[in-house]
Amino acid sequence: MFSRLRSDIHCILDRDPAARSTWEVLTCYPGLHAVVLHRPAHWCWHHGFKWLGRFISHIARWFTGIEIHPGAKLGERVFFDHAMGVVVGETAEIGDGCTIYQGVTLGGTSLYKGAKRHPTLGRDVVVSAGAKVLGGFTVGDGAKIGSNAVVIKPVPAGATAVGIPARIILPKDGPAGDAAMATPRFSAYGITPDGDPIGEAMRGLIDSASSQEHQIALLWQAIEKLSATQTTPDCVPCDAARTECFEAEKFTQLVGK
Repeated sequence: MFSRLRSDIHCILDRDPAARSTWEVLTCYPGLHAVVLHRPAHWCWHHGFKWLGRFISHIARWFTGIEIHPGAKLGERVFFDHAMGVVVGETAEIGDGCTIYQGVTLGGTSLYKGAKRHPTLGRDVVVSAGAKVLGGFTVGDGAKIGSNAVVIKPVPAGATAVGIPARIILPKDGPAGDAAMATPRFSAYGITPDGDPIGEAMRGLIDSASSQEHQIALLWQAIEKLSATQTTPDCVPCDAARTECFEAEKFTQLVGK
């Protein structure tokens, strides 16, 4: 028990630069208190003392602002950072090394008792502030959920989910599985250097439209020059697009760089 508590404290010291000492973490971190109180609640739930398990969970919620159903499964080194308003459902599973920020919901979309209604998080998953992960699917090892994302489908290992509903950004350095097997690098709040896939697609369309207009303008200019050297009348239409007017930079700024 004490070795696991030391592991929990050590993971907080590793992931939170504001944590200055073991004593501070032990006395002032509600995320640690919620994890410690969940363990007896979980034991009671699975040994027939369901009311007692719910009561301990209720007391933990009152003290910490973090609601973890006693039936949920938590791995080792799970860190609830700030975490006010976090809700973890009955059939949710949180893997080793996961980090969950404030306002997160690991919720269910089914009313069938006994069914797997809540998500399963793999190892080293980061769920950012305000994110909602809804359903009985799996979020792969090393995945990241962006702030305020609403995830309603599985997330591959090593990928990032952003937006409403969440869109999947796969890692650029190889397949998701390969990325997940590498040594994970902690990313606070699930920040990723990769952009929104919809934004990337929009920027590609803007660049393509700008390039096409440039080519069309060059073609009309070439036709106009050829027409001027002929003895026949000018055949270039008066409304031909000889200059470019597509404001690519303006649209790119609207989409976001």
